[in-house]
Amino acid sequence: MNSKPWADDLGKLILRLTLGGLMLLHGVAKLTGGVGGIAGMLESKGLPSALAYGVYVGEVLAPLLLIVGLFTRVSALVLAFNMVVAVALAHPGQVLELGEHGGWAIELQVLYLAPAVALALLGPGAWSVDAARRRHAAG
Repeated sequence: MNSKPWADDLGKLILRLTLGGLMLLHGVAKLTGGVGGIAGMLESKGLPSALAYGVYVGEVLAPLLLIVGLFTRVSALVLAFNMVVAVALAHPGQVLELGEHGGWAIELQVLYLAPAVALALLGPGAWSVDAARRRHAAG
């Protein structure tokens, strides 16, 4: 069955808006509440606490870029990396565990990671700044 190009582009738009919007809410929480908790986790692992400010790239900048579809593949990879770091810092012992209410203990983190990887592979779709820039460059 052949899919319609607009359906593929709509799917990519929905992925971008959902992933970017939901992650941006986490970023807004960091903007208003700070990154002290993350800095503490980094210090406890022997890493510089200043790395905590990188969360603003992964939870504010990358989601905003995903939403508009600018530097989409790179932004998606940044967000994916952000989730890998989150699991490594905050949930390392839960990777092979079930949650207290069933399901995988890190399913929420994976539900952010998987679409980010998918967007990095799929690209932004036609309804994005990236696509508009390509059309402008070609015309």
